[in-house]
Amino acid sequence: MERDESIRMYLEMVLIRRLEERAAELYQEGRIGGFLHLYIGEEAVGVGVVSARQNGDRIITAYRDHGVAIACGLESRVVMAELLGKETGCSKGRGGSMHMADVSKNFWGGHAIVGSHLPIAAGLALGDKYSGRSGVTICLFGDGATNIGYFHEALNLSKVWSLPVLWICENNKYGMGTSVERASAVSEIRQKAAGYDIPSARVDGMDVVAVHEATLGALKEIRAGGGPRFLEAVTYRYKGHSMGDPERYRQPEEIRQWEENDPIGIFRRYLTGKKIASKAELDESDRKAEAELQEAVAFAEASPDPAAEDLFDDVYVEAQGLGTRPGAP
Repeated sequence: MERDESIRMYLEMVLIRRLEERAAELYQEGRIGGFLHLYIGEEAVGVGVVSARQNGDRIITAYRDHGVAIACGLESRVVMAELLGKETGCSKGRGGSMHMADVSKNFWGGHAIVGSHLPIAAGLALGDKYSGRSGVTICLFGDGATNIGYFHEALNLSKVWSLPVLWICENNKYGMGTSVERASAVSEIRQKAAGYDIPSARVDGMDVVAVHEATLGALKEIRAGGGPRFLEAVTYRYKGHSMGDPERYRQPEEIRQWEENDPIGIFRRYLTGKKIASKAELDESDRKAEAELQEAVAFAEASPDPAAEDLFDDVYVEAQGLGTRPGAP
């Protein structure tokens, strides 16, 4: 990674952390409704993965999507406006926390139903292959999704049809309140890919550099015609599954141990240790992230609510310009 890119990634990780912390406060104040799943602790995965993609690569993820949205290039104020249900949000205030998307940035959304987006990812990859496009579909999902039928159906077809898709499991150790060990028959999630003859690897999901490099390598193999690949990023969420989670299933000491390997701190030490950036430069990035967040909240608060008469707008879209297979009539 180039120096400027490294500093940009650090700023992005800090911005995601600050946005999520402020979102938690706004939720507790009753200003964010519905569900809210925070990405605190998992920033290195979203930023590391997205930083490795090319312009034609699609990103699709589950409901813990705010950090991935920002990594894909959505403005923090647009994300915050969506959280507050405002017309200026990326889904015009109708999607909220779990349904952020912007196809102009090749971000194909967060999806609320566990595992439901995996077949969609296979379909996106099939569409690219059918139309002769070179893009790869990158699909992120949690460890809990790997115990659902959608997961097995999507992985099977991706291998049968040799689809250009990179499956990335964000293993944050818990599916809602159930530990991986109590729900999975294998010790490593990546082992599940072996049943479909999909090459797999495991990466430290708290290390953004490691995630970036592992993603680059997997994408290179897919672009070379190797078919689907599978990455398991071992990470950890510092907060509950959602804001309503009482967290009775894990001890505070466990959380503290993971917080000692905070992904932002790891990257900060890497940048200063390698003399890529100085402490002063990174402190300035911290200030920039805080200033941007304050502006994002002000923008969202000043934005209008959606009009009641527009409630049913954008529910469906009229299909047009559908691509055909090269050479087909």
